[in-house]
Amino acid sequence: MTYTKFYIGKIGELILKGSNIKTFEKQLVANTKAYLKNVSARVSLMAGRLYVECDDEAQERVEFALSHLIGITGWAEAVIVEKNIEAIKQEVLNEAIKARDNGAKTFKLESRRSDKSFPYDHYGICSEGASLAYNQKILDVDVKNPDVVIMVEVRDRCFVYSNRTKGRRGLPVGVSGKGLLLLSGGLDSPVAGYRMLRRGMTIDAVYFHAYPYTSDEAREKVEHLAEILSGYGLRIHINTIPFTEVQMQIKKKSPENYTTLMLRLCMMKAANMLAERIGASCLITGESLGQVASQTIENMSCTESMAEYPLLRPLVGTDKEEIVEIAKEIGTYETSILPYEDCCVLFSPRHPVLRSSVEEAQKIYRELEVDDLVREAFEKREIKLYEV
Repeated sequence: MTYTKFYIGKIGELILKGSNIKTFEKQLVANTKAYLKNVSARVSLMAGRLYVECDDEAQERVEFALSHLIGITGWAEAVIVEKNIEAIKQEVLNEAIKARDNGAKTFKLESRRSDKSFPYDHYGICSEGASLAYNQKILDVDVKNPDVVIMVEVRDRCFVYSNRTKGRRGLPVGVSGKGLLLLSGGLDSPVAGYRMLRRGMTIDAVYFHAYPYTSDEAREKVEHLAEILSGYGLRIHINTIPFTEVQMQIKKKSPENYTTLMLRLCMMKAANMLAERIGASCLITGESLGQVASQTIENMSCTESMAEYPLLRPLVGTDKEEIVEIAKEIGTYETSILPYEDCCVLFSPRHPVLRSSVEEAQKIYRELEVDDLVREAFEKREIKLYEV
């Protein structure tokens, strides 16, 4: 089948994987195909480049896929030309005209020549390739700060493109095992999940719901966050665990200043059960050191004491401004700031404990006699699947 659109993506970190690179490349191709399962497209990978060919009807879906695909550093729509300098010059001219029509004043030509049999080297391709556009005064040349960079790649075929879009980088989702994300409606946990997706991990999520103290809108908010994350992780199950009875037991039996910490210990207890059930190898939280009372190093140590799996905190060294920036980039920000509070906020004490010891926290937890309630809540969980 002949396709009308051609896209080229550049892989980055994968090239460092040595003898294991084929495993990573295979996963990247499989992930790309998963995005495009319902459209007519052809996907291939060769020598550090991901190629996607499609028809006009699939263009929007392909561009969505490439803008969300983890494992490439950049991508662009490219034109395949004959492997000779005259064809290159003509297509560079075409790209320059399009750039000028879009407001560009200056350009720079860059090239990469993998096919060493091609008679022009890098400098020859750049000087000759730019000659038509320059001589016809389409754009001025600016090698330091151009309005547009036009790229020529001479490989098994010859590609010309401009306006490369920045990719998501990272490792292809699926090469680093599975993690369980403790997902709330806030800014932090979706960003933490995204960061682990970029390290090649698949994730499922768990949300603790305390109806009627937390509204259905709060639950829908978290489900929408899971849906957004599935755009990067391909598919995510979100497990909603009804935690009202657990929280009422905590409120009844815990010292007031320990209620938030006890809630987090109960969440860890339930997360352990779920991680075992789904085959996850770690837990993931959005904790950032010192951001709130439960995230002092002492209190995080108490939380971690309940975890039976490695507890990953990908945001531990970031501040709120950095987290907000990533949330805006990945599309979770507007949902996260919706005014529907989760159970952690609604049951927060006025003066939470800042520096509990593991021993004291474990003692108070045992006195809650809450394990059976946590188990009952876990068994009543509801599961939804979101996938691209």
